[in-house]
Amino acid sequence: MTASLVAEPVVIAHRGVPGSRLEHTRPSYLLGIEQGADYIEPDVVATKDGALVVRHENEIGGTTDVAGRAEFAHLRTTKFIDGMPLTGWFAEDFTLEEIKTLRTRERLPRLRPQNLPLQGTEPVLTLDEVIDIAEAENARRGPDAEPIGVYVETKHPTYFRSIGLDLNDRLLEVLDRRGLNREGAKVVIQSMETANLRALRDRTPLPLVQLMERLGAPYDLASTYDPRDYAALTAPAELARIAEYAQGIGPNKSLVIARARDHTLLDATGLVRDAHEAGLFVHIWTMRNENNFLPRQMRTGGDKADPGDATAELLAFYAAGVDGVFSDFTATAVAARAAHLSSAGPTPG
Repeated sequence: MTASLVAEPVVIAHRGVPGSRLEHTRPSYLLGIEQGADYIEPDVVATKDGALVVRHENEIGGTTDVAGRAEFAHLRTTKFIDGMPLTGWFAEDFTLEEIKTLRTRERLPRLRPQNLPLQGTEPVLTLDEVIDIAEAENARRGPDAEPIGVYVETKHPTYFRSIGLDLNDRLLEVLDRRGLNREGAKVVIQSMETANLRALRDRTPLPLVQLMERLGAPYDLASTYDPRDYAALTAPAELARIAEYAQGIGPNKSLVIARARDHTLLDATGLVRDAHEAGLFVHIWTMRNENNFLPRQMRTGGDKADPGDATAELLAFYAAGVDGVFSDFTATAVAARAAHLSSAGPTPG
């Protein structure tokens, strides 16, 4: 077992609780808070007029009703996002006023049919509105309670900077205005790219987290012909370089405990140990209850959408020493954490 850097791993409500509510909506975030999350997580992209709105991607056709809105049909287009062609509707082609007329829809309808009746009921949120949700809960809890944090991911920062919408500038404007760009504020900033995090280091005291995908490379590195991919960034020497600008890493969970080709869960890779030796905390993503996302030996029943033994997977990662988990099912992650702590006792710092 690898010792965690923290006494109790944190649980991050990944876009709220999208296993039970439409992701990135007020009900989803409120449910995450109710179920015991330490942080709520918004992904942010920019509108044409520079507002930060909360969507999984800047292509919003998959998560809103825009495809059925005749007044926006002319905005359907094809763009190159991170070097790949993508056709749809893009947040940066809409004003905030226009985005606010849209309503959200389920991103994974075959896996989460329970959310289909919720479609069309919730607007797209701004980052300010997500901060409002956290601050309202913190005011209700009072100053002596542990506050709910906001764990922000900036999406496609190189792309947005290339079209004159720098996400760093816009994020810091919001945080400065809200009094959150300060030491001790419960805000974390994360990104799949590296250059934007390096650029943020001298502009904020807030913790920065380098996200790592299972395959591929950060687009800022690929676009400059840097040969390093995400796998390369997990090497001890690269982790030491990451520690120069970030406080933590957010790896895809298979980088922490490997999977066989048939998706059987194997052994820990040593990434947690190496990251801790570099002084970095480790927050893995994404823990989900559906069979589709679980290791082979933890699936139950034959349907990909059915719940499997997600608790067993969570316990394996808690035992591996991770410092936090992003989860689509906050209640499951919180309950598994309690079971882990009661059986093993708090892990040493």
